[in-house]
Amino acid sequence: MDRRGLLPFIVTAFFAVMISIFTFSLIDSRNAEPNTHQKTNGGESNSDSDITNNVKNNIKGNKANVTNSIDNDLSNGDNSQIDNNVSNDIEVNVDVNVTNKIKNKADSQDSIPGKNGDGNNNSDNDGNKDNNNSGNKDDEDGQTDEDEVVWGVDSASLTTSGLLSCVRDNFGSPKVWGRYLGEKEGVSAGITAVEAELLHSNDIKILVIWNRFSDATGLENGQSEAKAAIKLAEELGIPEGVAIFADIEPGYPVDSAFIEGWYQVMEESPYRPGIYGIFDPQRALTRAFEQAGNSSSALLENTYVWTAAPNVGITTEKQAPSYKPQAPENALIAGWQYGIDAQACNIDTNLFNGGIMDALW
Repeated sequence: MDRRGLLPFIVTAFFAVMISIFTFSLIDSRNAEPNTHQKTNGGESNSDSDITNNVKNNIKGNKANVTNSIDNDLSNGDNSQIDNNVSNDIEVNVDVNVTNKIKNKADSQDSIPGKNGDGNNNSDNDGNKDNNNSGNKDDEDGQTDEDEVVWGVDSASLTTSGLLSCVRDNFGSPKVWGRYLGEKEGVSAGITAVEAELLHSNDIKILVIWNRFSDATGLENGQSEAKAAIKLAEELGIPEGVAIFADIEPGYPVDSAFIEGWYQVMEESPYRPGIYGIFDPQRALTRAFEQAGNSSSALLENTYVWTAAPNVGITTEKQAPSYKPQAPENALIAGWQYGIDAQACNIDTNLFNGGIMDALW
């Protein structure tokens, strides 16, 4: 064989070795150190070509910074296929930063059918997509491909242009902003018409919260709180169809009767019922809501649940976790407050089911 015939064989053999690389990383420590995977694949071929990248991160600890970087450059293949499989299984209490950077360049004459039309197939077993894991959907949590997950915040402070700029500069651009009806002294400022206009002018929907109580027990008490919330909502000009969330904090006594009373009055009003709280399976709120739902299927089907479980810590919009809220079975999940008490801007961070947008102000 002359040298001209040998050269393509050498190139092909080299490329076959390169595409067989498998990357695996396992971290199990109390304070996980930054973890970075970088991988570049390239080649030119006139025949079938496959690139398969498998990256798996298993992390347990208090903090985690994970960056996965894959760069595929494949040219002139007749039938080319690129499979990128990135799996991030993270059990971390706070400060989780995950970035998946995948760049594919596949100039091929023919693509493998069913691979997004360009010979590329990118998947992530933890719901992460493209360059970050913000706004992800999880079928196991009742989401469908049509459901959009949007990022948002809630705050006990009045929303000013300065606070809005603080959030955008430090965290991201919220689509939803949770605010309170009426002032609760020492706890939260009530939303104003001027504040609502500022948020609406910036294309931000308002999630309406009622927190002017500290005892969530008793049927009549639930009915009374609902009536007070409705009255103030009407005074502010909040349109019908908007959900109002009763804020049941973890230190409040709670029973199913309160939830039933709140639901009954809200359902008869122009507004829709919602409940906020830590819907961890071990919490009294979860048990009370499940009992109320067992007594009334309509309550379970029509009461929006905004859950603060689990708490994974404050993040930016781009670093938001996969959408995995905890809530009672078959509940109408509106959103997940996954991080509380940011040091900057006095906000909490959330992911919301896009289906709730019509029930926001």
